[in-house]
Amino acid sequence: MPSLATVARINVTSVKGLGLTHPAEIELTPRGVEENRRYYLVRDGRLFNGKDHGPLVRIVPAALDGQLSLRFPDGHELAGPVVLGRGVTTNFWGRDVQGHVVEGAWADALSDYAGAHVELIRTDAPGTGIDVHVGTLVGSGSCERLGAELGAEVDARRFRMLLELDGTAPHEEDTWDRVRAGDAVLRVRGPVPRCAVTTQDPDTGVPTLDTLRGIKSYRGLRDGTQIDFGVYFDVEQPGRVRVGDAVQPL
Repeated sequence: MPSLATVARINVTSVKGLGLTHPAEIELTPRGVEENRRYYLVRDGRLFNGKDHGPLVRIVPAALDGQLSLRFPDGHELAGPVVLGRGVTTNFWGRDVQGHVVEGAWADALSDYAGAHVELIRTDAPGTGIDVHVGTLVGSGSCERLGAELGAEVDARRFRMLLELDGTAPHEEDTWDRVRAGDAVLRVRGPVPRCAVTTQDPDTGVPTLDTLRGIKSYRGLRDGTQIDFGVYFDVEQPGRVRVGDAVQPL
């Protein structure tokens, strides 16, 4: 029998790979949360993220009305208007994303922190800085099952999912087709293959837990290669989703 699931936490970030913030509510459109991951980093034209430098998560970004701020772990904050330069095209796992370089002090500050020359890019179209589908979700039961496998508590933030749910059985979300979350209806689109970022502490970016070994040990590999945890979704019916809202399979 399905569990009584609720939205436990919402995770978004203005800049892909940087620290997560946790709004009390979001508006889901067919493009997901439109300003989520609106900015991203590149090095030599390729995506640069937590797999390249885990401590990026210690930088807290915020973007609103053409303004951007980055708060670094030493307390320094870089803030100002977004001024766009040359256009670029970036490969997002086989999908071309159009954007423009953000000019100013951003690149130098981020490069100094990351120890590599990176550029900050803003996507031209909202909602295009995501990975495959517009949203992701994972249930608390899945994290508890992984924790039992590893003998450690598993913080769901490791997986950087848009929605974290309470009140689910282990991997119950894998069985869903359509679900109502708050005022929105979501269409589940299949499993999320995981990478080494999930081994990193979500506050420091330092590897502290072998999540991939744990998942593989009891879930095996999909198609002989993929280590899956949580699911993708698209938005079938737009609407507002709040922390505490019910999540009901349809």
